[in-house]
Amino acid sequence: MTTLHVDRIWSGQPLAPEHHAELRLAAAGDELLLTVDAPFYGDPPPPGPPGPTKGLWEHEVVELFVAGPGTDEAVEYLEVELSPHGHHLALRLAGVRRVVESGLPLEFRAAIEGSRWRGSALLPRAWLPPPPHRAAAFALHDEGGARRYLASVTLPGDRPDFHQPHRFPPIDLP
Repeated sequence: MTTLHVDRIWSGQPLAPEHHAELRLAAAGDELLLTVDAPFYGDPPPPGPPGPTKGLWEHEVVELFVAGPGTDEAVEYLEVELSPHGHHLALRLAGVRRVVESGLPLEFRAAIEGSRWRGSALLPRAWLPPPPHRAAAFALHDEGGARRYLASVTLPGDRPDFHQPHRFPPIDLP
């Protein structure tokens, strides 16, 4: 099993433990089981029923990025966004922000339990880029000027930009 901890603001300041989120990846045959344990901030759900949702990053969400080798121009990576309300978005990219597939069908379940939420999704290994892999996890919540951008890795820049796969640390997938 591999675990990623969202334990800081994107620019590096540490978070109090009650704000930490944890993403775990475990082997499940031809798939990876991704589980989430994260704080629930009570943001309103996206419009529409749970399922694939465009623009999910504009809502309360936890994200997993898994990148393969290569430069920003050529890197292949998977972005998976999961909402406490059951909405999700899975994207495959070839080059930074160059989406080649969107709205991939994902088996995902989420449940809000008091001040936390838990979810699980099955990710087909065929969606992953070729190894060696690098990965990072992120969480977003609140709206407008109060929006918070949280991360498992510190990222440089004047504003949050999660699409920096060359900065993700190496990861051994189960």
